[in-house]
Amino acid sequence: MTRIVVRTSAVAAMVLSVAGTAAAQQAAKAKVLDVSPYAGYMIFGKLFEGPIGTSISTGSGPVYGAQASLSLSKNVAVFGNVGYSNSDLEVGIPILGGLDVGTSKALIYDGGIELKIPMATSTVISPFVQGGIGAIRYEVESGIVNATATNVAYNFGGGLDVRFTPNLGMRLMAKDYLGKFDFKEATSFDLKGKTTNNVALTVGLNLGF
Repeated sequence: MTRIVVRTSAVAAMVLSVAGTAAAQQAAKAKVLDVSPYAGYMIFGKLFEGPIGTSISTGSGPVYGAQASLSLSKNVAVFGNVGYSNSDLEVGIPILGGLDVGTSKALIYDGGIELKIPMATSTVISPFVQGGIGAIRYEVESGIVNATATNVAYNFGGGLDVRFTPNLGMRLMAKDYLGKFDFKEATSFDLKGKTTNNVALTVGLNLGF
């Protein structure tokens, strides 16, 4: 019986030693690069508001993309993002409401700074905030008309990283792109576009390397 107890204790000590070494190695090997493919829903603002309640807007629709972030320190990273959305082009007319008159495609690319917020009580959930600058390239099609315009878009947002393992998790994010449609580039008419909020609500994976 004594020999069994001694042998069992030795095996347990060995297992604990190996587990401790592995944990230490994992902790020492901090993530440097995160890649987050995502999908979600994009809510576009009005591109133009005219007299007596008329407007031109891009309808809400699905958004897909991927973001990569490079850690500068434990709680600071730089990120780059590319996204794509395809939705209806709508003309707002009083009494009749919104009418679909074509399609609008939006290519979104941006970059900036990400700040992770330390959580004293949890290592599984990590909130973060982002801010930066980029652009939205619109391609508008309506009948025989095909127009494109690229406008500067400032972005800010935040969300939660939920970790399943040290290098795999889920990212939930809400992000607002603030910009103005360039009607002069798209149509040659010097119309004053409206500064709009374009909000992306997304969920995706978070892959650490």
